[in-house]
Amino acid sequence: MLAATRRLREGGGDSPQLDAAVLLAHVLGVSKAWLYAHPRRGLTEAEISQYETLARRRICQEPIAYLVGYRPFYALDIIVNPHVLIPRPETELLVERVLSHARYLLAQGRAPLIADIGTGSGAIAIALAVNLPAAQVIAVDVSADALAAAAENVARHGVGDRVRLLAGNLTDPLPGPADIIVANLPYIATPALLHLPPAVRDYEPALALDGGPDGLRVFRAFFDGLAHDGAQAKLRPGGRIYLEIGADQGLAVKSLAELALPGAEVSILPDYAGLDRIVVAAT
Repeated sequence: MLAATRRLREGGGDSPQLDAAVLLAHVLGVSKAWLYAHPRRGLTEAEISQYETLARRRICQEPIAYLVGYRPFYALDIIVNPHVLIPRPETELLVERVLSHARYLLAQGRAPLIADIGTGSGAIAIALAVNLPAAQVIAVDVSADALAAAAENVARHGVGDRVRLLAGNLTDPLPGPADIIVANLPYIATPALLHLPPAVRDYEPALALDGGPDGLRVFRAFFDGLAHDGAQAKLRPGGRIYLEIGADQGLAVKSLAELALPGAEVSILPDYAGLDRIVVAAT
C-alpha cells in the first residue's frame, strides 16, 4: 500500500493514502478498519494485478466511486457507474429538507407522493423511501442507462414496492400530481465544464452536468413544462418543489419559479458553507 500511496501522490492525488487504502480494501473485499488491523496480510498475484490496475486508473483521475462501484450517500451505499452522477454530500441537505416536510405531512395524516426528477443513480429517491416507509416515490430519468443503475439500487435497498421508475423528460412521465417534487438537475454552465476537475469533467456524464450556456437551460425547461401542463397536473395544491442549484443561481431560479407558479412562496436556502444551494417553491 505504501508504494501505491507514493505513486498516487506523485500523480497529484488529493488524498493518496486514503485512496490507496480504499482501493486495497475493495480488492480484498474487506473494510478499511480490517485492513489497518491486519497490515501483514499478503496479496496474491491476481490481487496485486487488480490493485495496480485500479491505482493506474486513479492516477489518471478516474473517480474512486467508479473504481469501487459505489458511493456512500445518506448512510446508504449507492451503486454508481459512469452513466450516473456520483452523489455529493451537499445533496444530502436536499434530502434532509424533503424529509422534514414529508414528516410534517405524515404527522397531518397524509402519506406523501414524492417525485424525484432526474433521478440518476436513484440516490435521492432511495434515501427518501428508506427513511419514509409510508411514502411512495416516483423516480424519473431520460437516460435508460441511468434508470438501469437506479433499478439496481432500488433492488439493493429493498424499496421496489415503493419506488416506481419511469422513463421520460422532466415531469412529463408523471401520471398525476405529487405532494413533493425534488430534483438535482444539471446546472453547470457549458463554458464552465472545461474548468471542472478532471475527475468530474472527463468521467462523469455530461448529460447530468451540462445546464446550457448559462446553467439554467434545464430549469427553464422544468418550469416551462409545469406551466404548459398546468402546475396542478404535476403538483397537488399545497405541494412543494425542492431544487438543488448552483451557488450563483438562487435569484435566477427563484424568478423562474415565481413566473411559472404565480402566488407560490419561493425561498432560497443556503448550504452549510452559507452558499445558495436549494430553491423551495411552496404553492
